Amino acid sequence: MNYLLFDPSWRSSLLPLAYTRPVCDFRLGILSIREKWELELGSKCSTLTAPYLQEKFPARLEDENIYINGALLPDKNLADAIRSLEPGQSLWQDERLLAVRSNKGEAVDTETRQPDEAGSVNYEGEDPNLVRNLWDLFLMLGDEIEKDIRERLGLRVVDQISETNLVIGDKLYADPSARIEGASINTETGPVYIGPHSEVMEGACIRGPFALGENATVKMGAKIYGATSIGPHCKVGGEINNSILFGYSNKAHDGFLGNSVIGEWCNLGADSNNSNLKNNYAEVKIWNYEKRGFRNTGLQFCGLFMGDHSKCGINTMFNTGTVVGVSANIFGAGFPRQFIPSFSWGGAARMSTYQIGKALEVAEAVMKRRQKELDETERKILEEIFEISKEFRNY
Repeated sequence: MNYLLFDPSWRSSLLPLAYTRPVCDFRLGILSIREKWELELGSKCSTLTAPYLQEKFPARLEDENIYINGALLPDKNLADAIRSLEPGQSLWQDERLLAVRSNKGEAVDTETRQPDEAGSVNYEGEDPNLVRNLWDLFLMLGDEIEKDIRERLGLRVVDQISETNLVIGDKLYADPSARIEGASINTETGPVYIGPHSEVMEGACIRGPFALGENATVKMGAKIYGATSIGPHCKVGGEINNSILFGYSNKAHDGFLGNSVIGEWCNLGADSNNSNLKNNYAEVKIWNYEKRGFRNTGLQFCGLFMGDHSKCGINTMFNTGTVVGVSANIFGAGFPRQFIPSFSWGGAARMSTYQIGKALEVAEAVMKRRQKELDETERKILEEIFEISKEFRNY
């Protein structure tokens, strides 16, 4: 069977992270949602996403196809229910479309399909986990690290580790190529995964659940509280709590990052901090692109959401529940506003447009340092985001 992962109808609520990738490529735990499904199904999955992303993430269609909601987190019961769909049937949970199996030779429009159409099947298992809001990513993170380690990857605890380390508990999973010296690692609060060719430097203190991706680095003296996931080729230091860095991003110096999600190719300057709790302990509101305004999260703790290629200078301070778009450059004294549109340049005193030519120059230089190329496809994506995000630079 041919499988496609489609962006959900609420994709705009998952901006800015969904500006540059399909929702199924959000990192949640050790793996992305796509990688989880591919392991569960034993098959590669292609993508249905925004037209400007489709060249980078192409769709592969065959005579018969199963379309799966890319915001849906897999488990065995769900996978079995999806596999058992007959041609023309769709699987629903309340009014949320989970999956569709096409009739032979038929194209499926996942956006217009309705739950009362012929062939609709209600999912009878436990309520499935769906990423419906940005903050769901850090709320679900601990469980997903556990599932990735034990159920999806089937990892085994390490037999030996350098005697220079203090390891508490018996849930340390480390690739043989990882370098760990002089660290304190507490796995009684949750499992800790240290990926291939990664490094945990001396003096680092880590409490699980925690995942460190391939070729990533935890720097000296870092203090990391679970649940936290650091993606491949990231460098982190300072204090981090219940946060995700997707990949190729740096928070390499002192400063606090809490209840936050950072995209790819981002850099947080030395001693940058975000607030994750309001002074009056009130519920946090964040910017929502679909609503074009702020909405309640229902959370007391909620920090920073930052789109790909965004940067902040040293000593930057972010207010509780700040949303930063794609390719923003933030600097200066004081707290910038809680919504910073894509391709913004400046800080609390003044914001102007970060012109696309300059933004592309910086993106190219940053990626070149990691032996990656800003190719024509990536340029087109950023140019399209520059255009479609124009309206928000007037807010």
